Amino acid sequence: MRPIGIDLFAGAGGMSLGFEQAGFDVVAAAEIDPVHSAVHKFNFPDTAMIVRSVVGLSAAEIRLAAGIGDRQVDCVFGGPPCQGFSLIGSRIIDDPRNRLVLEFVRIVAELDAATFVFENVKGLTLGKQRLFLDELTREFDKVGYSIQTPWRVLNAANFGTPQNRERLILMGCKKGSVLPSYPSAATSPMGNRRLIFAGLPNTPTIDEALSDLPDADSFPTLEKHDAIRGVHYSAPSKYAAEMRCTTNEAWHYGYVRDWNPDELTSSARTCHSEISQRRFAATAQGSVEPISRFFKLAPSGIANTLRAGTDGARGAFTSPRPIHYKYPRCITVREMARLHGFPDWFRLNSTKWHGARQVGNAVPAPLARAVASEVMNALGKKPNRPDRIIPLGDPELLYFDMSQAANYFGVARLNGKRDQKSGAKKRKQHEIEAEITALRAANG
Repeated sequence: MRPIGIDLFAGAGGMSLGFEQAGFDVVAAAEIDPVHSAVHKFNFPDTAMIVRSVVGLSAAEIRLAAGIGDRQVDCVFGGPPCQGFSLIGSRIIDDPRNRLVLEFVRIVAELDAATFVFENVKGLTLGKQRLFLDELTREFDKVGYSIQTPWRVLNAANFGTPQNRERLILMGCKKGSVLPSYPSAATSPMGNRRLIFAGLPNTPTIDEALSDLPDADSFPTLEKHDAIRGVHYSAPSKYAAEMRCTTNEAWHYGYVRDWNPDELTSSARTCHSEISQRRFAATAQGSVEPISRFFKLAPSGIANTLRAGTDGARGAFTSPRPIHYKYPRCITVREMARLHGFPDWFRLNSTKWHGARQVGNAVPAPLARAVASEVMNALGKKPNRPDRIIPLGDPELLYFDMSQAANYFGVARLNGKRDQKSGAKKRKQHEIEAEITALRAANG
């Protein structure tokens, strides 16, 4: 029987995918954002989706939703949102803005989980932020858990992901059990500049990750839609072949999905003006375009950190997608997903804003898989490759806006969230302002 895991703060499912690929059955996932929850439900139709805050969420409710009765929970994993962390006061972890972290500790203990994985931003290890981690360690100690120390920041680029992305990983287990070890990096650590511009041994480059994908701009249909069937793919690199799941090994220890490999998905076009396209084309690979401040990918390197931006409650800022190394445009959501280690069967929300936010918020699947494999080892279990093929969910789930997703799950619409129309207007206004700046500069 496969070990079972529970994903808290699940988002679109980067950690869920990595744990599944390592041999876990992810039986339940909790996520407050209905749009993220809808995408998770599409990609993981057998996982119980709990669409609510974890505040007050009980172990009994999780077990009931997952249908696991009193079975042993082998691992609880997730990363509480980091934007609200407060470092004010003598007991940092008691600050209301840090409550989600304490809820994570509580749920781990209530479920009597054998192990846990807590992931978050690198910044928690720096300066005064370390006080927060010290308090978090003591909170786990109080409820009977040990943490593997010293804690470590892992770079996804060292685990087969073509992106420079660092995440704090804390791993723990019930006292007296075997602590999970940190996975060994597949490559030697290097400075950020070398990571981005020169690539790494055994780590796929941008070209290896993207070169087989057809250019989204060659399909007019993608101006209004995010997917098109019957497209031609070029010869794939080893990494691209894995993303296209052309062999059984490409699924690792995860469930094979019933999907259409001839369909190009999550590839809605961005309509850039001619002026923007000329600027993008003139920008050197591996440098920043001076007007938009967009980074242009270098084919022989790896990506800079792909970010999600913020929701409407914090100003609805969308972090820019990088410029494609070959085409004078920003990369598509599918191309972002490739740089995050998401295979092509894995779908995101149909809009560029929500889709890019879902990728940018996620833990790259190869990094999550490496961590989950070490948890599997500590549990003394051996992964097995399932022979059951599962269908993906209802495609309607990918096309919900916030209100539609909330209605689908029967929950309240999140306050402060906005959907693609207002976001598109803001992006268009940003591009117009950038063009005006460029014209003024050209005219002296």
